[in-house]
Amino acid sequence: MAPPGSADPFSGTLAPGAHPALLVVDMVMAYLDPASSLFLDGEAAVAATARLAAAARAAAAPVIFTRVVYAPGGVDGGLFYRKVPALAQFQAGSPLGAFPPALTPAAGDIVVTKQYASAFFGTALTPMLTTLGIDTLLITGFSTSGCVRASALDALQNGFAPFVVRDGCADRGAAQHDANLFDLQAKYAEVVDEDQARRILARG
Repeated sequence: MAPPGSADPFSGTLAPGAHPALLVVDMVMAYLDPASSLFLDGEAAVAATARLAAAARAAAAPVIFTRVVYAPGGVDGGLFYRKVPALAQFQAGSPLGAFPPALTPAAGDIVVTKQYASAFFGTALTPMLTTLGIDTLLITGFSTSGCVRASALDALQNGFAPFVVRDGCADRGAAQHDANLFDLQAKYAEVVDEDQARRILARG
């Protein structure tokens, strides 16, 4: 808490730009199949994201999906693959790496394949967004504390205003979800709900 009489050091805000895109981070079956060790309660977030994807397409805003795919043995996953054994579920060909039927890329959507937490690290996402003229990212996906947070931080650091959609994300539990949204709002992003995200898309 700031000392009495001083300004709140975390009171800054970001304004959405005129050219938003929807970034859907790793909304794949590994997080939705109860048999998976990464399972979380994410069906409501999938439904919210599906509605936002439809709104983005209607507004002619890009919809970008990320997924994780590893070569056999995770040779391209480095220390991240070693640190998190559950990532073995994303080896090429695994059904757990597939998008759920309720939320699959449509014609014209973009799919980015990654090996690390951030959607930006080791991918062509930054130059792609720059070429498209994107200035704002609405971010949904799994998990809030992991790949969503990492992607929001890198969006900020690469000059794209990040707006994390709280009801379009999920985590292993409410504590992880809420704590990370609190930190994101304080330091790295704006946290919005689905209705606010839809207004940003419509305005853009």
